[in-house]
Amino acid sequence: MSREITCEWCGAEATIGSGTVYWELPDGTRAIEITEAPAVVCSDCEMVYQTDEVTKEIEDQLFLVDTKKIGSSIGFKELMEMPRLLKRNYFDFSS
Repeated sequence: MSREITCEWCGAEATIGSGTVYWELPDGTRAIEITEAPAVVCSDCEMVYQTDEVTKEIEDQLFLVDTKKIGSSIGFKELMEMPRLLKRNYFDFSS
């Protein structure tokens, strides 16, 4: 089931889907592939991108888990289910 939203790039109607993203780890040592990440998919301009909320969710989780336990590729759901070393990102002062 897909939900219709507006593409932030071209303003056309887009859908929520999933895609593969590549993310640099917080310590800068390497990048990983995250598969099946929630994404906005626009059939007009062909952009596939993550919302600000998903981006923050991924960044917070990568900051809070033991990234040494992540191989070169991980599924989004698997990443989000990894045990956290801290309860929350204490270095995020935006909220």
